[in-house]
Amino acid sequence: MDGSILFLAMPRVSQALNPSADQALWILDIYGFAVGSLLVAFGNIGDRYGRLRLLMIGVSFFGLASAAAAFAPTPELLVAARAVMGIAGATLLPSALAVLSELFTDPKRRAQAIGIFAAAFAAGFAIGPVLGGVLLERFWWGSVFLVNLPVIGLFLFFAPVLLREVRATRPGRIDAISVVTSAVGLLLAIYGIKHAAAEGLTLSAVASAVLGTAVLAWFGLRQRRLEHPLIDFSLFRDRTFTVAVITGLLPLAAWSAAAYLAGIYLQSVLDVPVLQAALLALPGAAVLTTTCVVTPMVVDRVGKRTALLVCHFSIAVGLLLLLPTTVTGGIGWYVASTAVAGIGYGISFAVVADTAVAAVPPERAGSAGAIAETSNEIGNALGIALLGSFAALLFRLQGPDLAPTLDETLQLPDLATAVVADAKSAFLTGLHIAAATASFLHLVLGLLALRWLPRGSAATTAAHESAAAR
Repeated sequence: MDGSILFLAMPRVSQALNPSADQALWILDIYGFAVGSLLVAFGNIGDRYGRLRLLMIGVSFFGLASAAAAFAPTPELLVAARAVMGIAGATLLPSALAVLSELFTDPKRRAQAIGIFAAAFAAGFAIGPVLGGVLLERFWWGSVFLVNLPVIGLFLFFAPVLLREVRATRPGRIDAISVVTSAVGLLLAIYGIKHAAAEGLTLSAVASAVLGTAVLAWFGLRQRRLEHPLIDFSLFRDRTFTVAVITGLLPLAAWSAAAYLAGIYLQSVLDVPVLQAALLALPGAAVLTTTCVVTPMVVDRVGKRTALLVCHFSIAVGLLLLLPTTVTGGIGWYVASTAVAGIGYGISFAVVADTAVAAVPPERAGSAGAIAETSNEIGNALGIALLGSFAALLFRLQGPDLAPTLDETLQLPDLATAVVADAKSAFLTGLHIAAATASFLHLVLGLLALRWLPRGSAATTAAHESAAAR
């Protein structure tokens, strides 16, 4: 809910706090960076010290940070609050998946449970914009963060009653150096990329990206030498697992970028009211949610190879449906795009987590779930950081050069009609190229899956499930 609401609320946030282009992107994706850099660490910590305990602590801090974000008076404080939300959020997803694996030990029931879990995840995307649209029409932008508090209250009340504590018997020691290097490397690399997109290829941007990449490479080498690594790279020897984890990353990158840019397109280019923009997202969200529930049952019959192929090709086609949109119309194309791509997004949410959890023994479920969720969260952050920054760069190069973003440009006084049209056209060009780029990447990954994965991938999946059941 929280992420999808923020996509919708960003034009209001920009009007109220007047963040720079770089700050606006950080408001959106610092959460994903914080979650992605810490998910694996917290997955291991939950395995060792107790998943329910970690869930309770994480949810409490998530609520406090949500309240802080709602009343943040400056862009810097909003970024800080979102970062704390990301740190707290990193405790939630891997522990939740691990608890599911303990509650449902039968492979088929576990797959169905994870499908429902993914459907709830998708339902949050659907509910979030509608609630956000209602709130933004009546209250200030910060109210969108307060919707988290009732959910958190219900969880804190029911979780101790319904869930039991689960921890691994021999999880090993948490390597603090790996935790730090994974987080620092990721943040440095992405900051360099974002800064280059916003300000150009400066020395500091290049140095940050190169240093971050080097730190991440050293992190990867260190994992191979540790007895209890944060990421068990041996899991990636299975091609089905590898493609599935990439499938966790790329669709979320496409979804986050498309949702962010399309939200601006509807509100700032077509002047669609915020609540109507939220309602336009419902058909795609309904398709996504339904696909999450249905996918585990269908995969049993067709295999994960076919499911992954449908996932990537449907997203590729769905993103291409954004290309006919214009500065004067395109609502129908937007709805069609979200509906077609929603099939692929739903398959991704349902397949990736189950593949990761099924590939390991139960005592490592938290760590495996963390790998799956890390790919999702990193994809979510990368989509905005890379494709969003790419679109921002194109706007800066092709727009009227009065301000770095469309919303900032439209807020300038006494704009001529031709300047407004030029700014909107430049933004739409960025949207189209970002969508076409993401579509091409999904097409390539779909072709790789077609070549890499044998037709017996369903058998491979069954073997994983059998091993996990033992």
